[in-house]
Amino acid sequence: MKLVVVGTGYVGLVTGACLSETGNHVVCVDRDKAKVATLHKGKVPFYEPGLGELIERNSRAGRLSFTTRLSDGLGDADVVFIAVGTPPTDDGEADLSQVMAAAEELAAAPEPPPIVVVKSTVPIGTGRALQELFDRRTGGKVRVAGNPEFLREGAAVRDFNYPDRIVIGTPDIDVAETLKKLHAPFVRTLHPILVMSRESAEMTKYAANCLLASRVSFMNEMANLCQALGADVTEVRTGIGFDSRIGFRHLFPGVGYGGSCFPKDVQALAHLGRSLGVPVEMLDATHQINERQKRLMAERVIDYFGGSCKGRTVAIWGLTFKPQTDDVREAPALVIIRLLLDAGATVRAYDPVGMERVRGVFGSRIICSPSGMEALDGADAVVVVTEWNEFRTLDVPEMRARMKQVVVFDGRNLYDRDDMAREGVVHFSVGRADVNADQ
Repeated sequence: MKLVVVGTGYVGLVTGACLSETGNHVVCVDRDKAKVATLHKGKVPFYEPGLGELIERNSRAGRLSFTTRLSDGLGDADVVFIAVGTPPTDDGEADLSQVMAAAEELAAAPEPPPIVVVKSTVPIGTGRALQELFDRRTGGKVRVAGNPEFLREGAAVRDFNYPDRIVIGTPDIDVAETLKKLHAPFVRTLHPILVMSRESAEMTKYAANCLLASRVSFMNEMANLCQALGADVTEVRTGIGFDSRIGFRHLFPGVGYGGSCFPKDVQALAHLGRSLGVPVEMLDATHQINERQKRLMAERVIDYFGGSCKGRTVAIWGLTFKPQTDDVREAPALVIIRLLLDAGATVRAYDPVGMERVRGVFGSRIICSPSGMEALDGADAVVVVTEWNEFRTLDVPEMRARMKQVVVFDGRNLYDRDDMAREGVVHFSVGRADVNADQ
């Protein structure tokens, strides 16, 4: 098929690259000239494992191209995907301006595409509103469908190629068949393609992310209770995870969730519920617990140093909201760094791929170190925020040689408490008893 993808963020670029890999001809469109120029050079404007190789291979084969002009790919396109951002406004509502701008441009085209598919995460009812817009402007020539994405940053290529399910929202049988044919190469393992209403497809995306976010917040709240009561959250997690009704996914306590999806989608669905007069206490609590969790680790560091970090140097290991991405949107590390700076600390930070993005946030207010070990030079403590693999094993002798004292605030429970005790490390974690904290 001949496809157009509007937007070259995580969703649009992964969608375009993966669909071109299965033999389709894909034109990716973005108004950002610098981003398109970067893609023309074979470079990816963000870090996503495996994506660069896909883009290079399919661009070379002539199946994938990039442009700043939507008209370049519209003439004979079978399907156009809208995959632009829907960032939150100040009150949490999803900003649909980019979606509507793309739809308006498509509706005004001399030959609008027969099928427009919304990949962007949009409030329930958006697909219906877009269909009404196209009906008015094109006389019913365009049919609108929803096709929400369920991609995890850092594993997006694999998630697209091996989906748990594909969701298609449309009342049109022919549209459903076209999209099922397009996605057939990705469900050869017999995972389902689910066809439902546009509203149900839009709601499925929000419900999935909000449920996963609520599990994270629930586990963090349990961890805080364990800390206060003398229980070990790691043992509790094991005890509940083997329950087949619960499972282990998204039950890791830590410093809170971040990224472009969970925070935005929880707030957007809560805003929609409030606008309808529907109580959304669980969504509100999920968000509030997460915001509080981001602050707790920094507050523990400040408390450890007697309420002030003046004259103290704190190293931060991990700046992105999760491993295998350079995305720092809503990252807990940003909150922790701000609180430590406000408390007077000197912050030395390191992340394998996220340094430039955090340097853009804090500038010269923090020291960006070229390695994790160099970030420890002269440090009074280190806070482990993101669970990159290189942080999973501690070289305690080298840490002693570099740090004033080996104090580890383990925001992801990476380290065994017994090992920390044997090494004489002062170790604070989440939902577990502290080690050597009184020495």
